[in-house]
Amino acid sequence: MNLLHNKKILIMGVRNKFSIAYGILKSMIKNGAKVALTYYRNNEKKFLEKILKKNESRIILKCDILNDYSIKKMFIKLSNYWKTFDGLVHSIAYAPKIQFSKNYLDIVDRKGFNIAHEASSYSFVALSKECKRMLNKNSSLLTISYLGSNIVIPNYNVMGPAKASLESNVKYIDYYFKKRFIRVNAISINPIKTTSSYSIKNFNKIMKKSQKKIFNKKNIDIFQIGNISSFLCSDLSIGISGQIINVNDGINNIF
Repeated sequence: MNLLHNKKILIMGVRNKFSIAYGILKSMIKNGAKVALTYYRNNEKKFLEKILKKNESRIILKCDILNDYSIKKMFIKLSNYWKTFDGLVHSIAYAPKIQFSKNYLDIVDRKGFNIAHEASSYSFVALSKECKRMLNKNSSLLTISYLGSNIVIPNYNVMGPAKASLESNVKYIDYYFKKRFIRVNAISINPIKTTSSYSIKNFNKIMKKSQKKIFNKKNIDIFQIGNISSFLCSDLSIGISGQIINVNDGINNIF
């Protein structure tokens, strides 16, 4: 398949082989995309170099999504390789681990709340603002949300409001880009095993409950999310814009 033939896609959030962004990366490479990746920690860079070793795309750039100067610097460096590009995948979320350890009002505080929203929601805004001049017509911006944005998931806590903020940002950013024929969407996922998900207290119980409600008793995995992402960044999805796409076998209706 070549859904993304000659498309240049920046993918942010590949930390290890369990990352949702890793499933997206594998699918996009399979579908013919030229990719660029970002990292924050040096150990992440080594992993990215390894997985791109046999790929013609070897663009790996450092970026701190909490720092506007770092974001600007990253796009300047990217422009040395690509003057323009066709897509951005934002698969980044963060809140201090302690925010997932107790009931919401017992643990939430101003600092944790602000960090969660800045890292998980505003980072998508900041990236969109900085790259807008580099985006080709019919480009696609994509971010990853979660079921907990709309319903209460025990111990997900401050990330629920942060993901709700992210989903609202998708619609406002999409409205901004309408005249340039650039579309902005989010994929809302079911519980998936990642390194970050195990910060959530009793996550295994949430996974088991999710599996019971899914028709085939098997949770959606990172590679299925990757395939949907490839479609949403391809020209086949030109009519889909400003949407929150639920990819969870319908459990958002019954969870």
